[in-house]
Amino acid sequence: MAKALFLFSLIFLSTRLSCSSPDPPTLAHAELTNYGFPIGLLPSSVQTYALNQTSGEFSVQLGGTCKLTLPPDNYLATYSNRIRGKIEQGRIAELDGIRVWAFFKWWSITGIRSRGDNLVFEVGMASAKFPSKNFDESPECDGQKSAS
Repeated sequence: MAKALFLFSLIFLSTRLSCSSPDPPTLAHAELTNYGFPIGLLPSSVQTYALNQTSGEFSVQLGGTCKLTLPPDNYLATYSNRIRGKIEQGRIAELDGIRVWAFFKWWSITGIRSRGDNLVFEVGMASAKFPSKNFDESPECDGQKSAS
């Protein structure tokens, strides 16, 4: 009886651990993973999301403007209430609504490419590469707490 109880407990625990991996917070976050991107590119405050499956054009509505600090180098970023762009496998283009503070100036992020274990952020003609793992979690906007 003790062996059966132990075995049952072990199976239950392993099932709980394998099922406890966090799901993406919203459909928009899930879509990012479908196209080869980590969920941390969008803050947790996503309200609505629309995607034209044919053209790849998307729109994400947040619960207001959002300020946060992006890893790994602690860049201050602002997200507009609405973010738009065009997504395809491994690439987001025509991006509008995300700006980052670097070199004493605000820069608009115009595109993002997924390259293996890295993300390449495009700012006009320039780009910067960062490890994808730094964006594995969806950040909260400064001053907002999660409801959980």
